[in-house]
Amino acid sequence: MSLTLSEAQTRAIAAIRDWYLHRTHAQQVFRVFGYAGVGKTTITAMAIEALGLRPMTPGGLGGVIFAAFTGKAVHVMTQKGTPAQTIHSLIYRFSEATPDEIARVTEELAALERDLPRMGVAERSFAETQIRQLKFRLDHIHEPRFVLNTQSALRDADLLVLDEVSMVGTDMAQDLMAFGKPILVLGDPGQLPPVKDTGFFTEATPDVMLTEVYRQAAESPILQLATLAREGRDIPFGAFDDQVWKMSRHEVSPAQMLQGGQVICGTHATRRRLNTAMKGAAGFEADYPAGAGEKIICLRNRHDLGLINGMFLHLSDVQAHPRNDRAFRATVRTEDGTCISGAQDFWRGEFDDHVRFDPDRHRREWMACRGLIQSSWGYAITCHKSQGSQYPTVIVVDDGFGHTAEDRKRWLYTAITRAEHGLLILA
Repeated sequence: MSLTLSEAQTRAIAAIRDWYLHRTHAQQVFRVFGYAGVGKTTITAMAIEALGLRPMTPGGLGGVIFAAFTGKAVHVMTQKGTPAQTIHSLIYRFSEATPDEIARVTEELAALERDLPRMGVAERSFAETQIRQLKFRLDHIHEPRFVLNTQSALRDADLLVLDEVSMVGTDMAQDLMAFGKPILVLGDPGQLPPVKDTGFFTEATPDVMLTEVYRQAAESPILQLATLAREGRDIPFGAFDDQVWKMSRHEVSPAQMLQGGQVICGTHATRRRLNTAMKGAAGFEADYPAGAGEKIICLRNRHDLGLINGMFLHLSDVQAHPRNDRAFRATVRTEDGTCISGAQDFWRGEFDDHVRFDPDRHRREWMACRGLIQSSWGYAITCHKSQGSQYPTVIVVDDGFGHTAEDRKRWLYTAITRAEHGLLILA
């Protein structure tokens, strides 16, 4: 490579090589951290090349496996020439309750409730506890479960490289480490952690902390604002160059947002409100997609169809489902131009939530949405959904997200660093 390395980057490569060659038996995980623009991915690629390691081939023995938490991050890595996969697809297999299991739990609950009036005091107390447990089980029995895949290709790898590790929680990290392989993790401690957990890898002290931003990146006003956000300092209103601004949210209409790039916000309530306003401003008044150019985003991976959580979809030939009134059918083309063969079935629930939000909808309709593509309007997305992605231009709608000052700093920093060239912050 012709890149001129800084002294810190040269030391980082040497440290990675030393760990892999001499210390993996005593230290399974090596952490390379750095904020946006410091070149974590570049120096890691150079270290792997210096070690003489190559990407692991499917079905092969030895080599490097690259993985990330989100499907969109994997998609970006693959497009840039690094073959990667999601952590879920690497080490887990999907498991869900069978119809027989659901029927058994339902029958057991019904029998206890039927016999409860005839029970004595002690017996009744025990039965009531069982009933509560069975009701909880039924409330969540529709949720997919992922169990560790002991036959994962990770068993045969020489090294696992994890990118975008801020969203990896404790349980997943421990499952990865259970395979006993050396793990090189790349993290940005300024980014958001998992929704209901802490970032297992980013909570620990890094082995390498890169702080020097590439010269070209250092001149970027986007990274300058990201630094202000990360440090908890106020970002003033006004223009920072002809593509980077902070303005009052009252100065920008939904119609103007449509021309400004990807909108990122904090909460789902804000997301639904903005989506409704923006699609209306675009002239799409229907509650469901009609295939006329609406912006749709995939909400869950469908590896069988090549659909990735966070990928934008173009729908056409939209029609009602012939047998499921909670679904519709459409022809699908992905954001990278791939056409999915045949008409595909979509769940309507998320679109209904834009009309009237129902927190119990998914639990109540889990049978109706099995096997359906889950999608939503994509004009506005939450910052958590945007992680692992980058967009040419981003509009950050600052809706006050964050229960603590630290949460807020991480949210704003993560949202700002999704922008490549253009940024508008609305506060």
